[in-house]
Amino acid sequence: MTDLTDLLARTADQTPVGPPPLDALHAGATRRRRRRTAGLTATAAVAVAAVIGGTTLLTSHEPTTPVTSRTPTPTTPVAPATRLIGFGHAAIAVPANWPTNKSRCGTPQQDTVLLHDPTAVLFCLAFRPAGVESVGLYYGRPRGDFHADETFEIDGVRAERQRTTCVMSKYPKANTPNCGGIVSIPSLKLWFQADSSTSAEEVERMLGQIRIVPDQSGVPSYWMGVGPPTGPLVADYLPLLTAAGLKAQYKRVQSPNAPAGTILGVSPAVGTMLPVGSSVTVTVVK
Repeated sequence: MTDLTDLLARTADQTPVGPPPLDALHAGATRRRRRRTAGLTATAAVAVAAVIGGTTLLTSHEPTTPVTSRTPTPTTPVAPATRLIGFGHAAIAVPANWPTNKSRCGTPQQDTVLLHDPTAVLFCLAFRPAGVESVGLYYGRPRGDFHADETFEIDGVRAERQRTTCVMSKYPKANTPNCGGIVSIPSLKLWFQADSSTSAEEVERMLGQIRIVPDQSGVPSYWMGVGPPTGPLVADYLPLLTAAGLKAQYKRVQSPNAPAGTILGVSPAVGTMLPVGSSVTVTVVK
């Protein structure tokens, strides 16, 4: 044991001992702090990026509709395609998607063409909703309160015009204008009426679309002068078809609810413009 103690003592005496390496320790501590700071900064940056990214997602995307699926709003509306609707050689251009006789007791409930609407003879309380336009085609002289404020020509044919007027709706909740104007073509025994709950300008625009088409003729209405409960009869319709320069071919069917000779429909539809001499299929009760 004494020999071992002496050996350790001699070894210690022979080992040089200097001042402690404070500079090296300080440098090492600095490097460790920098590594820790860099790690914390990177971690914080990732966290901030995640928060910003999440906020961007919340503010730039709708929950149910992706931004890329939105359709840009056009700066100007696209004008719809038009079609000609008429009786005989007189016609008016209307949007192609307008239906026929979409009314309640003769009062349009949406943009529509009125062609001797059979419901017009019924009486009920109905008002025209806001923003609804309509064009009506009728036989004979205009209604009793018609007066010609202007005489002019349409494609060389004399026409009479009653000035467009507007009145506010009498229905308390409607608060919309009812504007209307009439153009009559006496030689053809036809008249057109345009109505709008938008403005007088819409009436002027619609009535400006009337034209005379010599090589075409509109399928006449078989409801002329009749309405429920009286049905249209083929004997009354044939002269109108002949006067329009069109031919009749019959499709005879049985019906327990209508007497023989009652017209159930025509094809092409009433108001369709056809080349003069074309045939119209008349479905009639036998």
